[in-house]
Amino acid sequence: MRSHYCGDINETHLDEEVEICGWVHRRRDHGGVIFIDLRDREGIVQVVYDPDRANSFAIAESVRSEYVLKLRGRVRRRPEGTTNQKMKTGQIELLGLNLEVLNESKTPPIQVDGDIDVNEETRLRYRYIDLRRPEMLEKIRLRREATLNLRRFLEDEGFYEIETPFLTKATPEGARDYLVPSRTHENSFFALPQSPQLFKQLLMIAGMDRYYQIVRCFRDEDLRADRQPEFTQLDIETSFMDETQIMAMMEAMIRRLFAEVIDVALPEQFPTITYAEAMDVYGTDRPDLRNPLTLTDVGDLMASVEFKVFSAPANSETSRVAALRVPGGGSISRKNIDEYTKYVGIYGAKGLAYIKVNDRAAGMDGLQSPILKFLPDDVVEAIMQRTKAQTGDIVFFGADSIKIVNEALGALRDKIGEDQGLLEGDWKPVWVVDFPMFDWDEKANRWTALHHPFTAPVGDIAALQANPGETISRAYDLVLNGTEVGGGSIRIYKTDMQQAVFNLLGLNENESKEKFGFLLDALQYGCPPHGGIAFGMDRLVMLMSGASTIRDVMAFPKTQTAACPLTSAPAMISDAQLKELGIRLRKPPVVETK
Repeated sequence: MRSHYCGDINETHLDEEVEICGWVHRRRDHGGVIFIDLRDREGIVQVVYDPDRANSFAIAESVRSEYVLKLRGRVRRRPEGTTNQKMKTGQIELLGLNLEVLNESKTPPIQVDGDIDVNEETRLRYRYIDLRRPEMLEKIRLRREATLNLRRFLEDEGFYEIETPFLTKATPEGARDYLVPSRTHENSFFALPQSPQLFKQLLMIAGMDRYYQIVRCFRDEDLRADRQPEFTQLDIETSFMDETQIMAMMEAMIRRLFAEVIDVALPEQFPTITYAEAMDVYGTDRPDLRNPLTLTDVGDLMASVEFKVFSAPANSETSRVAALRVPGGGSISRKNIDEYTKYVGIYGAKGLAYIKVNDRAAGMDGLQSPILKFLPDDVVEAIMQRTKAQTGDIVFFGADSIKIVNEALGALRDKIGEDQGLLEGDWKPVWVVDFPMFDWDEKANRWTALHHPFTAPVGDIAALQANPGETISRAYDLVLNGTEVGGGSIRIYKTDMQQAVFNLLGLNENESKEKFGFLLDALQYGCPPHGGIAFGMDRLVMLMSGASTIRDVMAFPKTQTAACPLTSAPAMISDAQLKELGIRLRKPPVVETK
């Protein structure tokens, strides 16, 4: 039906007749001459209709926004002074020779040809129209280019793309599974995979050596801007490589991706920091290195003060007292400080103490804070020296459990960095390594795997069992501008080590056999050393495109309540379907009314 895409026509086609199809992006009537901007996936081209061709002109007068047209036209230069440098086709236009309306359109609920102010519910309800907008088309195009680039890199490196099952067995991986009832196996359920983790390890045992897959994964968990119940990840696994080799290869892949797709040169070598350093200095294992603000421990300085708000956590092994100096932050208003106090409360902080440095040379007289009366002068001076506070700065404090202080001050660091315009540079990748193997769950009174239970520890079984809380894992995360874009590890490849980890997680041999018997069996048949990584494609493209949420780089995302306004999913199913599956729904309780 067409000879060219709208956005592909340029000066090399001058004087040619072309046939194009697309949607009416904009129609303008200029004193007897009608201009139609026709849009397709590749861009927009301007078509001019004049009254000399009466039939086509009459049709052009009748068309409206989002009508679907097919037309033939002659390519010509735009008149001097009318070129548009912002358009790929801005040097040329088409003189319309004929015109056919393939389909009409109702007035769309979303404006396609300009900036919109439409709530997200409407955008998702009419996603097929929202995706027509050039900025959305560009995000989908960028996603396609990124996917192709990553595939080419991995194919060049000898990786096989292999599909793994969607219908599998429920396994504990930190989030709830989506369950699928089996019609043919009464009272049994499949689970949709949270990741292909176990299958890709089985592929290494099978000798596939290098595997990758761009795969859909499912997690029934609470949502936020960078999470969805179904998401896409680039899943990678390789044999006979250690973490240093895997990280180097992945660096090369990400550098090439950014250079070739968005023309960004990332560092030749990504910096590496330990988990302990990240938590101590930034309060998070996903540090944004564009932000120069850092946390400083001052617990030793507060240990002897009478003010229990500081001295109590300073003398507790499970607590922390830390300071966050903001250069030039003395100009932050009391209103903003109150807002920051409310903000850290989200993370469990009971308050936000601060000291404003109005004049460093004036000693105590140059400082302003409600807490100064509770602190000895020598302690305050030591804090000023350790934080390197200068005139015009403000120093915030966190004093509570290690978890609350890290989360609260880490989040405050990010917020103030954005609010005060402190971010330096555009792109700052960093590897975070040496994660703890386990995390202690106070409520369940047991160890949990910080990554997943198939991550290899540093050391042997005896060291692991002797001190699980101090055991370091062979895991590594790639963080970009404060967002974790990839996470991986070297895997356990021997049965006895895997069972030892299961035991520490509270799974005895019978339970381990029930849940992971197929893996434990497979490890006994010559499993090679192996490791891998998974990259969140949605997060990666979100960052590359400058989008504020992963929903903007997914064709058909869910809302933050895991619903689909477009299809009205999830939805009830019929009694007949329930009966066939052997499922009976629990009736809601009857509410009595007076």
